[in-house]
Order: sequence, then structure tokens, then C-alpha cells
Amino acid sequence: MKLDTTSLKLFVRVAETGTITGAAEAEFIAPSAVSKRLSELEVHFRTPLLKRNNRGVELTPAGNALLNLSRGILHNLEDLGLQMQEYASGTRGSIRVYANMSAITQYLPGETQSFFAMHPDINVHLEEKVSPIITREVMANGADIGICAMLPHGYDLAEFPYHTDDLVLVVPLDHPLALRESIEFRESLDHAYVGLHTSSAINLELLRAASLANRPLKLRIQVTSYDALCIMVQAGLGVGVVPRGAIRQYVGGLNVKVVSIRDAWARRKLCIYVKDVDRLSMTARLFVDHLVDMSAQQERLPSPSAMAGS
Repeated sequence: MKLDTTSLKLFVRVAETGTITGAAEAEFIAPSAVSKRLSELEVHFRTPLLKRNNRGVELTPAGNALLNLSRGILHNLEDLGLQMQEYASGTRGSIRVYANMSAITQYLPGETQSFFAMHPDINVHLEEKVSPIITREVMANGADIGICAMLPHGYDLAEFPYHTDDLVLVVPLDHPLALRESIEFRESLDHAYVGLHTSSAINLELLRAASLANRPLKLRIQVTSYDALCIMVQAGLGVGVVPRGAIRQYVGGLNVKVVSIRDAWARRKLCIYVKDVDRLSMTARLFVDHLVDMSAQQERLPSPSAMAGS
């Protein structure tokens, strides 16, 4: 067998869908043809790549390694084609970006719009993911660029500074903590919490801080967006922690109070991650440079609170 991109694409599709049938339907070919390609790959590499069961397929350790390598190869070939097309059609290429909710709700809309104004022929495919998944997918070539909270991730990734994010406590207006302008986080642990997604960076940070305080985090309910969290807080279901900048669009129409958190971890850093700067496509590097420049400009501006006090 001669190794080809079609077989690698089918293997990646099987891994993503979890079934041979699902991959066949996605690629509009017969399941038997997909099975044949997979068998040929296993013969070629002389090792099992998949474990077949009643629910579908599961990758072996060799299969996981091939998945990461295949994604990188296919992406490089795609980028090669896009950059060559630039000379004929003026298309500059596409960028795959995974970002957490904080970056998407606070910073990326305006910064991406200004990037498009300068580079109208570049497309950005943006998806929201939680921070641990973002770094994992950048390492596995699932995304060109990852934007999320700076947390330990264990991967060999290049890191660029992005915005600084202030986390605040949101409480109902009739809540005992609504009388406070700022608190230590441990003071909030007597009260029930409305939390975010289990794997979100904010949720992980709250659990860590509660553990250091030797207190439980009383999660009453968990939601997947800041607006849902604010609505649940307004309904009296608990208090919640969100980025200050992300709730400006919600608080104006909600009966909630924003209370500052004095703990050092509440001022967190967002970062831009890429797997390899030298292998980053020209289009992706342009976008990274733009985001870094935009965040640096904003960091140099005085904060609204500082301006109000002047």
C-alpha cells in the first residue's frame, strides 16, 4: 500500500465520529471502503490502530499518535494549497481558532473585526471551548491558535500574552454580600454558588481556591454561559463568579450587585497558544501579531476605575 492523504482523512474522520458508518456518511462513500482503508493502514504500519466494539471504534495508543500526526500533515497540506492559491485568486487562507468564553465575550469580536478590515481575504473559523480542551487541541493540531486562561497544561506550546481578566462576584440585590464592595473569596463560601461548566478555567480556579481555604464550594447549579449565570443569580439561586468585562452587557438589565474579589488569583491572565511559531502559517501569524498588539494597546490605557478616581 502507498500511504495517501485520502486514507489519512478517512482515519481522522473515523476517530472524530467514533464509528465507521458515521465517517462513511460524512465522506459519502461506502462503509466497506472505509474499513478497507483502515485495514490497509494497520497493515502498512504493522500495528493495530483501532479497537472495534458494539458502540463503534476506540483508538489504540498507536491510533492516537497517528491521529495527531495526520491532523498536522493534512493541515500543512491544506495551508500549502491555500497559500499557493493566493497568487491566482488573492485568497490569503483560513485560521482555526479555539477560544474560551471570556475571550469571545470580551475581546475577540472587536479585535477580529479590526483584523478583517486590514485583511478582508482571510477567514477565521472560531469555536468556543473550555481552557483545558483548547491547549490539548492546539497541541494535537486541532486548532492553529488557542486563546484561554493561563493555567498549567503540561504541553510544549509557545505562549503569547493576551488580556488581563478581573474576576468578580455577582450576587442578588437582597443578598447579605450585596452590602459589600469587595470581599475575600473565603467569605463567600458560606453561600450557595451558581457555577460554570465543570471543566471551565473559572470553575477549576474556584475549586482550587476553596480547597486552599479548606472549605467546600457549594455548587447548587451549573450553567454554560455568563448570561445564564447572571439570570440564575438574579433568581436567587446563589452567587457566581464571572469576568468583570463580560458582565457589563448583562448587569444593566439585571437586579444583581457586582462585588470585587481581593484574592490575587481573581486577576488572571489570558494567553494565546500555538504549537510551533516557526511552522505557523503566515495568515495565523498575522492574526496572533494583531491580537497581541491590540491587547498591549488596551493594557496601556488607564482603567475606567482609575479614570473615575482622577
